[in-house]
Amino acid sequence: MSSQNLSSRRIFILSVLAIFLASTTQAYHTGISGDADNKGETAVAGCTCHSGEPDNSVTVVLDGVPYHYEAGIVYEMKIQLIGGAEIDTSSLTGGFSMLVNIGSLSSSEGFENEVQNWEDDDTRLTHSNAGSQTEERIWHITWTAPESGLGVAEFWISGNTVNGDSIPSALDRWNRVTTSVSEGTDDGKTRTIFSGNGEITPPAPKDSHINLHDMGAPLKAHWLGLLGFGAVVIVIIFCGLFLRYGLSHHSTGRSNLLKLRIKHLRRGDQI
Repeated sequence: MSSQNLSSRRIFILSVLAIFLASTTQAYHTGISGDADNKGETAVAGCTCHSGEPDNSVTVVLDGVPYHYEAGIVYEMKIQLIGGAEIDTSSLTGGFSMLVNIGSLSSSEGFENEVQNWEDDDTRLTHSNAGSQTEERIWHITWTAPESGLGVAEFWISGNTVNGDSIPSALDRWNRVTTSVSEGTDDGKTRTIFSGNGEITPPAPKDSHINLHDMGAPLKAHWLGLLGFGAVVIVIIFCGLFLRYGLSHHSTGRSNLLKLRIKHLRRGDQI
């Protein structure tokens, strides 16, 4: 075999490997950030390995965002993915990639095993292996505000919901959200930023729910309505009888005076 053919085969094999590695970098359950399919930062461009376009069935939520930040303050935040691919609690559920232009990102205390800085870069944050298997697709993070005078803080987040088959495909759903916080007086109030169309499907009831009839209330709705109507009628009748016959003996004089007034009015006289 000629050297030219060997060289061509090597180039072909290296090209295939390069394409394979490029397509799998975003599918890592151990976290992802950086360039995405030569389309830019994953947190900005999105999880394009799974699907070319964002899906509004996925709501990316960033909770705990201050209206203004003050230098050096540590802000507790929460990332959550709602909707998207159905959760398979026995496998992978989802992940995220986050980027900020100033300040530093980290995991909240007690959640270090679910969140990590990408390649030790404190402006990039992503899920860990354990974090890709969370049942609720929630990650607790912190953002430490930078020193004063650096301007507006910009946040970018891409969140990916997966169906658990470990194959990046259109069956997975992702979306992204961006927000900004300017420097100023922090009054302690926070806000919730989210993407998507807001049409969130509520989760199905768990098997552990309690039936109303098991709580000692076997009556049907129409019987409860009739009982309520009957109670109202009884109250009205009772009030009428009370007003007619329930006056105390102290009101006898006033009652007689009223009768006398009516009698004289009929005669046209005045008292």
